[in-house]
Amino acid sequence: MISKSDAYAAAGVDITAGYKAVELMKAHIKRTETAGVSGGIGGFGGAFLPDLAGIKTPVLVSGTDGVGTKLKLAFLTDRHDTVGVDCVAMCVNDIICVGAKPLFFLDYIACGKNVPEKIAAIVGGVADGCVEAGAALIGGETAEMPGFYPENEYDLAGFAVGLADRDRMIDPARTKAGDVLIALPSSGVHSNGFSLIRKVFDVENTDLSAPVAEFGGKSLGETLLTPTRIYVKPVLAALDAVTVKGISHVTGGGFYENLPRAIPDGLCAKVEKAAVRVLPIFDLIQKTGGITERDMFNTFNMGVGLCMTVASADADKALAVLRENGEDAYIIGEITKGSEKIEIC
Repeated sequence: MISKSDAYAAAGVDITAGYKAVELMKAHIKRTETAGVSGGIGGFGGAFLPDLAGIKTPVLVSGTDGVGTKLKLAFLTDRHDTVGVDCVAMCVNDIICVGAKPLFFLDYIACGKNVPEKIAAIVGGVADGCVEAGAALIGGETAEMPGFYPENEYDLAGFAVGLADRDRMIDPARTKAGDVLIALPSSGVHSNGFSLIRKVFDVENTDLSAPVAEFGGKSLGETLLTPTRIYVKPVLAALDAVTVKGISHVTGGGFYENLPRAIPDGLCAKVEKAAVRVLPIFDLIQKTGGITERDMFNTFNMGVGLCMTVASADADKALAVLRENGEDAYIIGEITKGSEKIEIC
């Protein structure tokens, strides 16, 4: 018998809606199952049995993140099936930066009112991201919090765990002057800088559904909601083919904050500005907002979602493997000696 509380419902929390949401989620969750999944949804903890074959010294690598104020665009357009991909991407793209393969993922949704179909759409996006990353969705939490969130709004966060062999983890200390920087293109803005974007475009008072010529007729809303690209499979393929010395996930803080995180002291990532394939959305943001070029590169990915460092002798092979795995990767610069860890020129 399903539990029910009239008193709790009168306070604004419908636990029966939660049960319906779980039922609607199950088909999405089923799509993400991998060999390590142990048990099903509904227990107090998600269980996973990792395959440690061939791994000398296993290391668990974890990452957690949310979607941020990009969710405001989902509310305004009433589209909720893409932000789950963003949530997964922000976590798994971080853990592959140390060479770990994602194993499983858990999500957390807090909402003002539990609308089962909306929650299921969000989780459907999470499942899409998990399938793309090769990670199992083994658990999560949906919290209905009336009075804390407006009825039509929610927050979304996630948590991923991956596995790496300690001897094969990426070590930026191997980086040397003369190594090259390989860019993996982004799909758009991804999930950072939306507080500025919302201000620039005044999204609450703009028709987000109107076609925009610069985007080939796609609307501003559709363009901004394009999900964050997931780089797991192409990066894992590259790791098997060459020695990757460093990887930077270009998220909040753009180039200036993220590339230096994979650069040792005494070396500099010298990025050729002209080589960066800047997407039209960034040109429009800069023009509309009157934003300096420095601030653009210090806020957004500018069309580069991930940056990988390899020896110059391995560059051609790395590019070939990445392209074979669906990434139109290209070189944007090199490592030089210098006290500043990044230079964009």
